Amino acid sequence: MTLWLSTGLIFTFAAIVLILYKWWDVQCIGVTPVRTLTFIAILFTSGLDVGLIMFPLTEFGSYADLSASPEYGFANPLAIEFGFWAFLIWGFYFLTCFYFAIIEPRVKFFEIPVVKIINNVVIIGTCAFTAYLLLVNLPWYLPQLGDGETVMPAFYVIVFAAIALAVYSSSKIKYVRILSIGSSVLFIALIAGMWLRAFALGKGSPADFFGTAGMLGEYFTNIHRFALPINDYHEFYLFWWFSWSIMIGQFTARFVSGIKTWQLLIAMLVVPSIAIGVWFSVLFHYHVEGLKIAALTNLAMISVGVLMVVNSLDSLIRLYTDNLNLTARRMGRMNYVIVNFGVMVMLTMLFQLDFLRIQWVGALVIGLYFACFAYILANKRAEVAAIKSSPKENILDFRKIELAG
Repeated sequence: MTLWLSTGLIFTFAAIVLILYKWWDVQCIGVTPVRTLTFIAILFTSGLDVGLIMFPLTEFGSYADLSASPEYGFANPLAIEFGFWAFLIWGFYFLTCFYFAIIEPRVKFFEIPVVKIINNVVIIGTCAFTAYLLLVNLPWYLPQLGDGETVMPAFYVIVFAAIALAVYSSSKIKYVRILSIGSSVLFIALIAGMWLRAFALGKGSPADFFGTAGMLGEYFTNIHRFALPINDYHEFYLFWWFSWSIMIGQFTARFVSGIKTWQLLIAMLVVPSIAIGVWFSVLFHYHVEGLKIAALTNLAMISVGVLMVVNSLDSLIRLYTDNLNLTARRMGRMNYVIVNFGVMVMLTMLFQLDFLRIQWVGALVIGLYFACFAYILANKRAEVAAIKSSPKENILDFRKIELAG
């Protein structure tokens, strides 16, 4: 699996370089374009899940324990955490977003029946894994409802409610803008609130913040170390990012706002990484200072985390139902909600039984990357080489999303 993953990573980075070399200045327009800030909000909230909120405080300590994991010794724990979540790996999303916005309309690889089936298996499987992650991490963040380790009935209620809300919101695409912008605003408010609390306790100042954030520089001086798996845990993360990449690319491509390719790269790598870097710096300050998460802060973190899960599930459910023509318009909203809710709950339970693994999904996505490239070389080389612009049918009209179903 490590060799397969490493080969996929090298291919991905090479493909990004090729895209930038050949189509650097192409204007990228989606099927239902939105304004750039809205596009970034959709990307950020759909491209991340509850792990961004919940994982760092549980992982900083393990990255600092060099006796158990000496391979992390090249950088501080904050830089390691940032490397697992930000910058370079967002290139996966850039690659797939550009492909689905500019290349796939000419190639139509994902319309091949067997590819369409595999693609939707990937989307549905990763969708369920997102709900599973929320379920298994809730005990740590809500120990008041249990012993801090066991998944209690109340946690199932929270997860199933998130699934139900996501299924309902996915029935109309206009909800994605409301969810994405709302989640982004609440995430910013959470960051500000946690830092102000540290300041009020005498454990934070602007100088402290910039000093902590400066530790992220060790990521950029060691960025090459994150391009291939560091260990098994990093390998898990990379497979996880691959599993998300195909579907996030498909979903976000429809909203691209008419920016140039190089601007799309900045929007997808730099802007989300700034937000992640700020958030992780605040969390790391709490970790270093030994600040406890207050009950109100804990509730706010859980709320934002759940809302991010709703965002992610909303976009993914919308994507696979569109692909399979199982839309609310065709099935009726009630049937649509019942069927998709049942599927998501069932698959979430299968992940809990260790019947499915996200690494398998990620490996399957790498296979799709290679198969798509081979298909282009064999059948569509001339069409792809001739690309000079977005598809002609994609018009930069920001009102189109209001008319979408």
